[in-house]
Amino acid sequence: MKKILIFACAFLFVATVAFAAGVKTYQVTGPVLEVTSDMIVVQKGKDKWQIGRDAATKVTGDLKVGSKVTIEYTMKAVTIEAKEVKKK
Repeated sequence: MKKILIFACAFLFVATVAFAAGVKTYQVTGPVLEVTSDMIVVQKGKDKWQIGRDAATKVTGDLKVGSKVTIEYTMKAVTIEAKEVKKK
């Protein structure tokens, strides 16, 4: 029984690492303009970046307006609608 539990834990660990390795991450750094429980707005140059967040988002330090932050994020498609190209 102990061997089965160890094997199951090892399998889950390997599966998690393999799954996470396929996700490309990106970064943005800048001052915080706005913070809510489900998003953060960061100024990058002249652009304002609004990035969603949830309860699982790990935050270290004192996150508040004016703080300089570095955000690591991923891009993931939620829906894709393909349409046929009209021929001329």
